[in-house]
Amino acid sequence: MLRVWGRRSSFNVQKVMWLIGELDLRARARRCRRCIRRARCAAFRAMNPHGRVPVVRDDDATVWESHAILRYLAACHGNGRFWSDDPVVRARVDGWMDWSQTALQPDFLGGVFWGFFRTPESQRDWLAIHKALARCEQHFAKLERLLEATPFLLGETLSLADFTAGTSLYRYFELEIARPPLPAVERWYQRLQQRPPFRKHVMLPFEELRGRLDY
Repeated sequence: MLRVWGRRSSFNVQKVMWLIGELDLRARARRCRRCIRRARCAAFRAMNPHGRVPVVRDDDATVWESHAILRYLAACHGNGRFWSDDPVVRARVDGWMDWSQTALQPDFLGGVFWGFFRTPESQRDWLAIHKALARCEQHFAKLERLLEATPFLLGETLSLADFTAGTSLYRYFELEIARPPLPAVERWYQRLQQRPPFRKHVMLPFEELRGRLDY
């Protein structure tokens, strides 16, 4: 059985739990309060020196960083699903995974979700929020063009690229923010909503995080 350290409302934990659900793996959540809050627990830092969640332990293997965990789980338990054994196909998936982590996630999760939702209203930097929203519009426009021809990001089937970018969709469409028309992205979102693991692990209420700057 996998052991997963994290909290259900964590964006990066949700990616991992979604894949665990798709792979139909048994997993036990471990929620050490001190680990979640600043990760001061020595035992937790022995597993991940950066003190961040998620962390997954699979038998003797301990893996940290959400995208490393996704690749590990797909490689060990996916039997070719979600992350191909073909290096050419895999490189295309990796490219969009890295783009999600270095472009979409910082601007949406850091700039918009944190700047708007998790920051108390009196402390919001509206100039920075609007700039982040504008960058997000550009990011989602790229996904829109990609999805005009395919049901999932890279073709007819789900890949790790969908996990890394798709985890943003529930919060993006639920926030009280202005959004441009994105018909292809919305169709993609509807397809993901039809998947039970996505509904169970990603479509979670996040009101508890409103105005909270702590973890």
